[in-house]
Amino acid sequence: MESLLKFVENEFVPKNEFPEFSAGDTITVYYEIKEGEKTRTQFFRGVVIQRRGSGATETFTIRKMSGTVGVERIFPINMPALQKIEINKKGKVRRARIFYFRGLTGKKARIKEVRS
Repeated sequence: MESLLKFVENEFVPKNEFPEFSAGDTITVYYEIKEGEKTRTQFFRGVVIQRRGSGATETFTIRKMSGTVGVERIFPINMPALQKIEINKKGKVRRARIFYFRGLTGKKARIKEVRS
């Protein structure tokens, strides 16, 4: 039964092609918002907290600071409204899910950048 589900996911769910990113990276996500008849593109720029799931059900969480308030948003990787993802900085972290990042403020909330 499970293999049948995987087959249907792979055949019929459209795959979006995005660059490889992981936890600790700073990315900008451009997505489409529909307001009545009109559509517009909005972006959300922040640090990737986690990637979870696999295949068609994979999601990623981004956190940004809006003033003094932390804002997190979860995006499905196969969301049709996603237009593009830009990687702004590659971060060097030692964990796949950096939930400890939520408790850090100021200079402690910096992530080292990977120089390539």
